[in-house]
Amino acid sequence: MSTQAAAKIHQAALSRLKMRQLVLLQAIDRHRALNRVATEMHLSQPAITKALHEVEDIFGTLLFTRSSRGLAPTAAGRAVLLHARRWLADLESTSQVLAAIDAGHGGKVRIGLTTQVPQSLLNTAIETLLGQSPRFSIFVVEGTTDQLVGRMLERELDCAIGRSYEGDAPPVLQEIIYEQEPCLIVAARNQKRLSRGPLDWAKLVELDWILPPSNSPMRRLYNTIFVTAGVHPPTPILETISVRTMEAVLAFEECAIAVLPREVVTELAKGGRVAPLSQRMNWTLPPVTFFCQRELADQPAMQALAAALRNAVAKLRASAVRG
Repeated sequence: MSTQAAAKIHQAALSRLKMRQLVLLQAIDRHRALNRVATEMHLSQPAITKALHEVEDIFGTLLFTRSSRGLAPTAAGRAVLLHARRWLADLESTSQVLAAIDAGHGGKVRIGLTTQVPQSLLNTAIETLLGQSPRFSIFVVEGTTDQLVGRMLERELDCAIGRSYEGDAPPVLQEIIYEQEPCLIVAARNQKRLSRGPLDWAKLVELDWILPPSNSPMRRLYNTIFVTAGVHPPTPILETISVRTMEAVLAFEECAIAVLPREVVTELAKGGRVAPLSQRMNWTLPPVTFFCQRELADQPAMQALAAALRNAVAKLRASAVRG
């Protein structure tokens, strides 16, 4: 596309495009049938057809193709839909920030957290944001790193604490915080028995494993570890990223075993139901990483959060040395 053509589309979008038209495109993509879109938006089907033609005229191209199976987005349609989701997410975020400011807060921060980092680190993130003056309203969601970065790319999150991400995410800044040591964890009553002798993967693989979901980066990493050790990856009795669920199942399942970061295992072991095995592993987990939307990196709240996380990691390291 020429520069002149791009400028024409830009001008048409600025002068004619409305948010409701973006909502319409999302509804069409969701339902793939104009009659269902008409029902959802409380409009007639001819009105929906006319509105779609208006949007396609703004962008100067066909956005959906029609067939006996319904509507499907064209390449241009997929591109517009991608940006439409982000524009609408930005609008929702702006509305939430303004509502928070109106309620006397300093704004709103949407943060994603992976569960397999020390609780002290997660607490630091929340306490830092609540400690700002004026304090921030906070939205917190948990997930895998892939899920959290995906939500950042969709403009649904401002920042996240996860593991290093190797995918394509130019709008997201990454700061590696620290690396974690993996640790095998079992029920406390089984610790002594299973800690005897050197690490034996042939025996360990026969236990009842708790692993991350099969489509997650951590599961792929663990499968690689099993294969490298010369054993076939086990079929897990449970797939989850929830640390609390792991702890509960480990406590009552006689032969259950899992891998968690050593600091997380240390925190869980204080409850007396689970304990680490004594054998150490010769590999490290992907580093814990702070993610931030690039355009928010200079905001005081983001800078304060990043600094607080660095301080919290320094304390964790000092505690590990003393231990």
